[in-house]
Amino acid sequence: MRWAVAWSVLAGLGAGVAGAQEPEGEPGYCAFVRGVGDAESAVLLAPEVFASVGVVNSGDAGWSEGGPLGGPTPRIIAGLDYDFMGLYRGLSIRRRAQAECERYRALSALRAAAKRGTDVGAEAALAARAQVLETALPEAGQLLASLREDVKAGRATLEELNALQLRLDGLQALAYQTAKERERLAALPRPTERPLSTWLQDFRAADARVEAESATQRSASAWRVRLRGGYDELINVPQDVPLFGSLTVAYNLGNLWQPSANARAREGRRRLLEEDVEGVSQEVARLLRELRAGHSAEEARLREVSVLVTDLEGQLRDIQAMETAKVRRYRDYLVLELARLRAEQAWLKTRVAELGRFLGEERP
Repeated sequence: MRWAVAWSVLAGLGAGVAGAQEPEGEPGYCAFVRGVGDAESAVLLAPEVFASVGVVNSGDAGWSEGGPLGGPTPRIIAGLDYDFMGLYRGLSIRRRAQAECERYRALSALRAAAKRGTDVGAEAALAARAQVLETALPEAGQLLASLREDVKAGRATLEELNALQLRLDGLQALAYQTAKERERLAALPRPTERPLSTWLQDFRAADARVEAESATQRSASAWRVRLRGGYDELINVPQDVPLFGSLTVAYNLGNLWQPSANARAREGRRRLLEEDVEGVSQEVARLLRELRAGHSAEEARLREVSVLVTDLEGQLRDIQAMETAKVRRYRDYLVLELARLRAEQAWLKTRVAELGRFLGEERP
């Protein structure tokens, strides 16, 4: 009974592998590596069933002139064979598959950021600019319509109308350019909300775990801890208990040289990520340099534009109480220029905030 319970427990170790289900929305690569890992670990986690039927000599010990005593006797052997190092290696294979999946997720996020390049954070900034322009353009259109009426009535000159028209055309062109940029960015891979530095750390950590689990499997291959037992009967030969069992432990001396080799492999893989010119690490390093430079420049420009906006808002408040025709013309120009600067300020403010969030701790 004890043997039966032990074998049933061993047989159940791999039962969960066959029925494993991938979560919804799992990337195809993760489903692939986990499926391969489950398939490879299934034969390691579960015991081996064996059976043998043959004929052996059986009888009293000793020799006669014609040969050994006893005659051919049928023999039946059946049982289970389990290698506990297979359990260790199988679980390591599944951990490696999980690490490869996490590595793929981080790599995908890094590649998406690299494809977007310096446009990181521009989508939200363009949306902020578009919102300001949507509010300003109707008011600018009303100012232009009012000025046309003044021109017809002789209260304004055609030069004043053309100057205001040019400023309005500039705002409309900026709105058109903003819409086109938003359409272009919508077709690019959208970066995740996590900082770029976090994804880079996750990628390196997952890659290191993949190598660590591979080293574990290489080292485990030097050991064998096998438990073998079952039914062994000689037909027509009296036996008290037709069962057998054995525990075998084996060690390959080559394992003594594996730790240093695994250490060299680990260090070489780490250096490979840094030395691969076409690899994602180099692409992300270049992107980080460009984003940091752009972030500093846009922060400086944001301070300048904010000062201009504050100054023009003060001027606009001062002249709103004046009712002369020349003051009204200047007020109209001021309103349109202020709308342009506010649109730039909204773009810069959002862009700087998005870059700071995206750079995370990589921000200088």
